Amino acid sequence: MTTSTARVLALLEILQSGGLRTVPDLAARLGVDERTVRRYVGHLLELGVPVDSVRGRYGGYRLAPGYRMPPLMLTDEEALAVVLGLLAGRRAGLVTTSAAAGESATAKLLRVLPAALRRRLDALLDTADFTARPRAATAPETEVLLELAEAALHRRPVAIGYTDRKGRESDRTVLPYGLVAHAGRWYLSGADPADGEVRTFRLDRVTALRVRSGSFEVPAEFDPAATVLDSLARTPWTHDVSLRIRGSVQHIRGHLPAAIATVTTPDEGTDWVQVRIRAERLDWIPPVLAALDRPFVVERPAALRDLVRALARRLDAYATDESA
Repeated sequence: MTTSTARVLALLEILQSGGLRTVPDLAARLGVDERTVRRYVGHLLELGVPVDSVRGRYGGYRLAPGYRMPPLMLTDEEALAVVLGLLAGRRAGLVTTSAAAGESATAKLLRVLPAALRRRLDALLDTADFTARPRAATAPETEVLLELAEAALHRRPVAIGYTDRKGRESDRTVLPYGLVAHAGRWYLSGADPADGEVRTFRLDRVTALRVRSGSFEVPAEFDPAATVLDSLARTPWTHDVSLRIRGSVQHIRGHLPAAIATVTTPDEGTDWVQVRIRAERLDWIPPVLAALDRPFVVERPAALRDLVRALARRLDAYATDESA
């Protein structure tokens, strides 16, 4: 959806709330000039929406008395795409404020669909099941997410209050480069204007937000998603694991994705890859190394070598036990 289309729909939403709206008020609400407001009203009239124009010092626009939006006309495929999108967002933990927001949006959508199509979608929602479990996560406030999105789009610095993973509170100024949804959480990737260092922030830890004046440029080829994944992989944890694995980066990434490990591509002439993992526990790593089925060296910690040996002994015992 283009920005202008979104604002035309926003104008309709404002007018549907009732009352007479002045042109300056609409311009301020939509973030456009008064001439653009009049153009948007023209678009609504072209679509058959009866917008009355009231002239005079206190004039403006309002919807014709008694006007109601017609039922939402979507094809079966379009309606299915919207409903499944809402459902997927809820299960992925990406709905904002609460799961109730996604449920109420789905209910409103179903109410304005034609009855026959509504019955078919109700049947799908009642009978469909998923192999993946719903992901629980703490969602950010809706206003925080949307205001940061606008700031990132228009290249505006923001001042935020932030609580880090250790509970420490701070006030920061950030140049918002991009927003990333990952593993049921929203992240902001942005730079500190003082030193240019790029940092990652969890949006549910943002306690205050204010858009500041000024502008900035995002570095060429900057990839917010890759930056967030790299930052998460480098987050300090209880164990700093260092491995050398003989194999291709593609094969290793199939078992150790970017959110879990950093992989340094091998120098020319060698097929050994350097892998770093930050982990709270070590017990899950030996089974992954076994699944890789490639030669490896545990550089640190020593405790991981003991766990690998223990797994090898168990597997050997299972393989030689003929009593089962």
